[in-house]
Amino acid sequence: MRIVFFGTPEFAVASLQALVEHDFEVVAVVTSTDKLGGRGGKTLLESPVKKYASSQDIPVLQPDNLKSPEFLNQLESYHADVQFVVAFRMLPVVVWDMPKLGTFNLHGSLLPKYRGAAPINWAIINGEKETGVTTFKLKHAIDTGDIALQATMPISEEDNAGTVHDKMMVLGANLIVQTAKALQNNTLTFTPQSDAKSCPAPKLFHDNTKIDFNNLASEVNNFIRGLSPYPSAWTDFEGSEVKILKSKVVYEAAMDVMPGEIDITKRHFKIACADYWLEILELKPEGKRQMNVQDFLNGRQS
Repeated sequence: MRIVFFGTPEFAVASLQALVEHDFEVVAVVTSTDKLGGRGGKTLLESPVKKYASSQDIPVLQPDNLKSPEFLNQLESYHADVQFVVAFRMLPVVVWDMPKLGTFNLHGSLLPKYRGAAPINWAIINGEKETGVTTFKLKHAIDTGDIALQATMPISEEDNAGTVHDKMMVLGANLIVQTAKALQNNTLTFTPQSDAKSCPAPKLFHDNTKIDFNNLASEVNNFIRGLSPYPSAWTDFEGSEVKILKSKVVYEAAMDVMPGEIDITKRHFKIACADYWLEILELKPEGKRQMNVQDFLNGRQS
Protein backbone atom coordinates (compact mmCIF):
# COMPACT_ATOMS: atom_id res chain seq x y z
CA MET A 1 0.00 0.00 0.00
CA ARG A 2 1.67 3.21 -1.21
CA ILE A 3 1.24 6.12 1.22
CA VAL A 4 1.76 9.86 0.82
CA PHE A 5 1.96 11.66 4.19
CA PHE A 6 1.00 15.31 4.77
CA GLY A 7 2.21 17.06 7.94
CA THR A 8 4.43 19.79 9.34
CA PRO A 9 5.00 20.06 13.14
CA GLU A 10 6.50 17.72 15.73
CA PHE A 11 3.02 16.35 16.47
CA ALA A 12 2.94 14.87 12.94
CA VAL A 13 6.42 13.35 13.15
CA ALA A 14 5.24 10.70 15.62
CA SER A 15 2.64 9.43 13.14
CA LEU A 16 5.05 9.44 10.20
CA GLN A 17 7.71 7.65 12.25
CA ALA A 18 5.18 5.04 13.39
CA LEU A 19 4.23 4.27 9.78
CA VAL A 20 7.88 3.94 8.79
CA GLU A 21 8.75 1.75 11.78
CA HIS A 22 5.80 -0.54 11.01
CA ASP A 23 7.22 -1.04 7.50
CA PHE A 24 4.53 0.82 5.58
CA GLU A 25 5.62 2.15 2.22
CA VAL A 26 5.66 5.93 2.61
CA VAL A 27 6.55 7.01 -0.93
CA ALA A 28 6.52 10.80 -0.35
CA VAL A 29 5.92 13.47 2.26
CA VAL A 30 4.23 16.84 1.73
CA THR A 31 5.13 19.56 4.24
CA SER A 32 5.36 23.33 4.58
CA THR A 33 7.97 25.40 2.78
CA ASP A 34 11.13 26.32 4.68
CA LYS A 35 10.78 29.50 6.74
CA LEU A 36 13.30 32.13 7.79
CA GLY A 37 13.84 32.22 11.55
CA GLY A 38 16.44 31.80 14.27
CA ARG A 39 18.71 34.61 15.46
CA GLY A 40 18.11 37.67 13.32
CA GLY A 41 15.55 35.78 11.23
CA LYS A 42 18.19 34.85 8.68
CA THR A 43 18.33 31.06 9.09
CA LEU A 44 16.26 28.85 6.80
CA LEU A 45 14.29 26.49 9.07
CA GLU A 46 12.98 23.12 7.90
CA SER A 47 9.79 21.64 9.36
CA PRO A 48 10.19 18.76 11.83
CA VAL A 49 8.42 16.47 9.32
CA LYS A 50 10.88 17.41 6.58
CA LYS A 51 13.83 16.72 8.85
CA TYR A 52 12.55 13.27 9.73
CA ALA A 53 11.56 12.40 6.14
CA SER A 54 15.00 13.44 4.88
CA SER A 55 16.68 11.26 7.52
CA GLN A 56 14.71 8.31 6.10
CA ASP A 57 15.43 9.21 2.44
CA ILE A 58 11.72 9.82 1.78
CA PRO A 59 11.07 12.32 -1.05
CA VAL A 60 9.77 15.66 0.26
CA LEU A 61 7.37 18.00 -1.57
CA GLN A 62 6.98 21.59 -0.35
CA PRO A 63 4.40 23.33 -2.53
CA ASP A 64 3.46 26.98 -2.14
CA ASN A 65 0.22 26.31 -4.00
CA LEU A 66 -1.58 23.00 -3.49
CA LYS A 67 -3.52 23.52 -6.73
CA SER A 68 -0.55 24.25 -8.99
CA PRO A 69 -0.26 21.89 -12.00
CA GLU A 70 3.41 21.27 -11.18
CA PHE A 71 2.60 20.03 -7.66
CA LEU A 72 -0.42 17.99 -8.77
CA ASN A 73 1.65 16.27 -11.45
CA GLN A 74 4.37 15.51 -8.90
CA LEU A 75 1.86 14.15 -6.42
CA GLU A 76 0.15 11.99 -9.01
CA SER A 77 3.48 10.52 -10.09
CA TYR A 78 3.79 8.71 -6.74
CA HIS A 79 0.64 6.65 -7.46
CA ALA A 80 -0.46 6.69 -3.82
CA ASP A 81 -3.14 4.23 -2.72
CA VAL A 82 -3.95 6.39 0.31
CA GLN A 83 -2.93 9.71 1.88
CA PHE A 84 -2.67 10.50 5.59
CA VAL A 85 -2.91 14.06 6.92
CA VAL A 86 -1.66 15.02 10.40
CA ALA A 87 -1.48 18.71 11.39
CA PHE A 88 -1.42 20.19 7.90
CA ARG A 89 -3.41 22.90 6.17
CA MET A 90 -6.72 22.38 4.42
CA LEU A 91 -6.46 20.34 1.21
CA PRO A 92 -8.30 21.12 -2.03
CA VAL A 93 -10.61 18.43 -3.44
CA VAL A 94 -8.25 17.71 -6.33
CA VAL A 95 -5.63 16.62 -3.77
CA TRP A 96 -7.67 14.65 -1.24
CA ASP A 97 -9.70 12.90 -3.91
CA MET A 98 -6.62 11.64 -5.79
CA PRO A 99 -5.85 8.23 -4.17
CA LYS A 100 -8.14 5.27 -4.80
CA LEU A 101 -8.56 4.57 -1.06
CA GLY A 102 -9.05 8.25 -0.24
CA THR A 103 -7.37 10.60 2.22
CA PHE A 104 -7.53 10.19 6.00
CA ASN A 105 -7.04 12.88 8.61
CA LEU A 106 -6.01 12.50 12.25
CA HIS A 107 -8.00 14.89 14.45
CA GLY A 108 -7.30 15.68 18.11
CA SER A 109 -10.77 15.05 19.50
CA LEU A 110 -13.53 12.48 19.66
CA LEU A 111 -15.41 13.69 16.61
CA PRO A 112 -17.99 15.04 16.08
CA LYS A 113 -17.07 16.95 19.25
CA TYR A 114 -14.59 19.80 18.84
CA ARG A 115 -14.48 20.25 15.12
CA GLY A 116 -12.08 23.05 14.24
CA ALA A 117 -8.57 24.35 14.66
CA ALA A 118 -8.05 24.04 18.44
CA PRO A 119 -9.69 20.84 19.72
CA ILE A 120 -7.18 20.15 22.53
CA ASN A 121 -7.53 23.65 23.97
CA TRP A 122 -11.32 23.80 23.93
CA ALA A 123 -11.78 20.36 25.46
CA ILE A 124 -9.76 21.48 28.51
CA ILE A 125 -11.33 24.94 28.61
CA ASN A 126 -14.78 23.31 28.72
CA GLY A 127 -13.78 21.07 31.60
CA GLU A 128 -13.89 17.76 29.75
CA LYS A 129 -12.61 14.75 31.70
CA GLU A 130 -11.92 12.75 28.53
CA THR A 131 -10.76 13.42 25.00
CA GLY A 132 -9.11 11.37 22.27
CA VAL A 133 -8.16 11.08 18.63
CA THR A 134 -10.12 10.24 15.50
CA THR A 135 -9.14 9.13 12.03
CA PHE A 136 -11.70 10.03 9.42
CA LYS A 137 -12.02 10.10 5.65
CA LEU A 138 -11.87 13.59 4.18
CA LYS A 139 -14.84 15.11 2.40
CA HIS A 140 -15.89 18.65 1.46
CA ALA A 141 -16.98 20.13 4.83
CA ILE A 142 -14.11 20.41 7.30
CA ASP A 143 -13.86 17.71 10.02
CA THR A 144 -17.15 16.09 8.99
CA GLY A 145 -16.02 12.95 7.13
CA ASP A 146 -16.98 9.42 8.12
CA ILE A 147 -15.13 8.15 11.19
CA ALA A 148 -12.68 5.29 10.71
CA LEU A 149 -11.25 4.69 14.20
CA GLN A 150 -11.12 6.44 17.58
CA ALA A 151 -9.08 6.13 20.77
CA THR A 152 -9.83 7.81 24.10
CA MET A 153 -7.64 9.27 26.84
CA PRO A 154 -8.39 10.92 30.21
CA ILE A 155 -7.79 14.58 31.02
CA SER A 156 -6.59 14.96 34.62
CA GLU A 157 -6.93 18.10 36.72
CA GLU A 158 -3.16 18.55 36.44
CA ASP A 159 -3.15 18.40 32.64
CA ASN A 160 -2.82 21.45 30.44
CA ALA A 161 -2.82 21.85 26.66
CA GLY A 162 0.88 20.99 26.51
CA THR A 163 0.68 17.70 28.42
CA VAL A 164 -2.46 16.58 26.57
CA HIS A 165 -0.79 17.45 23.25
CA ASP A 166 2.24 15.27 24.08
CA LYS A 167 0.15 12.28 25.20
CA MET A 168 -2.19 12.67 22.24
CA MET A 169 0.77 12.70 19.84
CA VAL A 170 1.61 9.12 20.87
CA LEU A 171 -2.02 7.98 20.93
CA GLY A 172 -2.59 9.47 17.47
CA ALA A 173 0.47 7.77 16.00
CA ASN A 174 -0.84 4.41 17.18
CA LEU A 175 -4.25 5.14 15.68
CA ILE A 176 -2.72 6.06 12.31
CA VAL A 177 -0.97 2.68 12.24
CA GLN A 178 -4.17 0.87 13.21
CA THR A 179 -6.03 2.69 10.44
CA ALA A 180 -3.35 1.84 7.88
CA LYS A 181 -3.41 -1.83 8.90
CA ALA A 182 -7.21 -1.99 8.63
CA LEU A 183 -7.08 -0.38 5.19
CA GLN A 184 -4.42 -2.81 4.06
CA ASN A 185 -6.47 -5.77 5.33
CA ASN A 186 -9.72 -4.36 3.94
CA THR A 187 -11.34 -4.57 7.40
CA LEU A 188 -12.08 -0.87 7.95
CA THR A 189 -15.70 0.12 8.55
CA PHE A 190 -16.98 3.69 8.70
CA THR A 191 -19.37 5.53 11.02
CA PRO A 192 -21.09 8.72 9.79
CA GLN A 193 -20.77 11.71 12.11
CA SER A 194 -23.83 13.12 13.85
CA ASP A 195 -24.01 16.88 13.32
CA ALA A 196 -26.39 17.11 16.28
CA LYS A 197 -23.60 16.00 18.63
CA SER A 198 -20.98 18.36 17.23
CA CYS A 199 -19.46 21.35 19.01
CA PRO A 200 -16.90 23.82 17.66
CA ALA A 201 -13.22 24.32 18.48
CA PRO A 202 -12.55 27.68 16.83
CA LYS A 203 -9.13 29.16 16.18
CA LEU A 204 -7.52 31.02 19.08
CA PHE A 205 -6.79 34.73 18.78
CA HIS A 206 -5.64 37.45 21.15
CA ASP A 207 -9.23 38.58 21.76
CA ASN A 208 -10.62 35.18 22.76
CA THR A 209 -7.73 34.26 25.05
CA LYS A 210 -8.27 37.13 27.53
CA ILE A 211 -9.36 35.94 30.98
CA ASP A 212 -12.84 36.91 32.18
CA PHE A 213 -12.84 36.88 35.98
CA ASN A 214 -16.63 37.24 36.03
CA ASN A 215 -16.71 33.46 35.53
CA LEU A 216 -16.48 30.84 38.26
CA ALA A 217 -12.97 30.18 39.58
CA SER A 218 -13.03 26.59 38.29
CA GLU A 219 -13.96 27.86 34.82
CA VAL A 220 -11.15 30.44 34.85
CA ASN A 221 -8.70 27.77 36.01
CA ASN A 222 -9.79 25.48 33.13
CA PHE A 223 -9.39 28.40 30.72
CA ILE A 224 -5.81 28.94 31.88
CA ARG A 225 -5.00 25.20 31.68
CA GLY A 226 -6.53 24.96 28.23
CA LEU A 227 -4.28 27.72 26.89
CA SER A 228 -1.05 26.76 28.66
CA PRO A 229 1.70 26.86 27.58
CA TYR A 230 0.53 28.22 24.23
CA PRO A 231 -0.96 30.61 23.22
CA SER A 232 -1.50 31.44 26.95
CA ALA A 233 -4.38 33.12 28.72
CA TRP A 234 -3.72 36.76 29.60
CA THR A 235 -5.00 39.67 31.64
CA ASP A 236 -4.15 43.31 32.27
CA PHE A 237 -1.99 44.02 35.33
CA GLU A 238 -0.51 47.36 36.36
CA GLY A 239 -0.71 48.83 32.87
CA SER A 240 0.63 45.89 30.87
CA GLU A 241 -0.40 42.40 29.80
CA VAL A 242 0.61 39.37 31.81
CA LYS A 243 0.20 35.78 30.64
CA ILE A 244 -1.03 33.34 33.27
CA LEU A 245 0.40 29.83 32.81
CA LYS A 246 -0.68 28.04 35.97
CA SER A 247 -3.17 28.66 38.75
CA LYS A 248 -5.26 26.94 41.39
CA VAL A 249 -8.64 27.56 42.94
CA VAL A 250 -8.57 28.74 46.55
CA TYR A 251 -11.86 27.69 48.07
CA GLU A 252 -12.37 30.88 50.03
CA ALA A 253 -15.45 32.87 49.09
CA ALA A 254 -14.53 36.13 47.38
CA MET A 255 -16.79 38.15 49.66
CA ASP A 256 -17.38 41.89 49.26
CA VAL A 257 -15.01 42.17 46.30
CA MET A 258 -15.62 42.55 42.60
CA PRO A 259 -14.47 39.86 40.15
CA GLY A 260 -10.99 40.77 38.91
CA GLU A 261 -9.95 42.43 42.18
CA ILE A 262 -6.36 41.56 43.11
CA ASP A 263 -4.95 40.51 46.49
CA ILE A 264 -1.17 40.62 46.23
CA THR A 265 1.39 40.31 49.04
CA LYS A 266 5.01 39.21 49.41
CA ARG A 267 3.75 35.62 49.51
CA HIS A 268 0.78 35.30 47.18
CA PHE A 269 -0.97 36.71 44.12
CA LYS A 270 -4.72 36.06 44.12
CA ILE A 271 -7.49 37.33 41.86
CA ALA A 272 -11.19 37.26 42.73
CA CYS A 273 -13.59 35.36 40.49
CA ALA A 274 -17.39 35.16 40.62
CA ASP A 275 -17.32 32.74 43.56
CA TYR A 276 -13.82 31.98 44.87
CA TRP A 277 -10.27 33.29 44.64
CA LEU A 278 -7.81 32.08 42.03
CA GLU A 279 -4.17 31.86 43.10
CA ILE A 280 -1.60 32.53 40.37
CA LEU A 281 1.30 30.05 40.36
CA GLU A 282 3.20 30.68 37.11
CA LEU A 283 3.12 33.72 34.84
CA LYS A 284 4.94 35.62 32.14
CA PRO A 285 4.99 39.41 32.47
CA GLU A 286 5.11 41.36 29.22
CA GLY A 287 8.66 41.45 27.84
CA LYS A 288 10.01 39.07 30.49
CA ARG A 289 10.63 35.35 30.89
CA GLN A 290 8.16 32.85 32.28
CA MET A 291 8.56 32.52 36.06
CA ASN A 292 6.98 31.07 39.17
CA VAL A 293 4.94 33.44 41.28
CA GLN A 294 7.51 33.72 44.08
CA ASP A 295 10.20 34.96 41.67
CA PHE A 296 7.67 37.44 40.32
CA LEU A 297 6.76 38.68 43.80
CA ASN A 298 10.41 38.93 44.86
CA GLY A 299 11.13 40.98 41.72
CA ARG A 300 8.38 43.44 42.60
CA GLN A 301 9.96 44.07 46.01
CA SER A 302 13.47 44.75 44.64
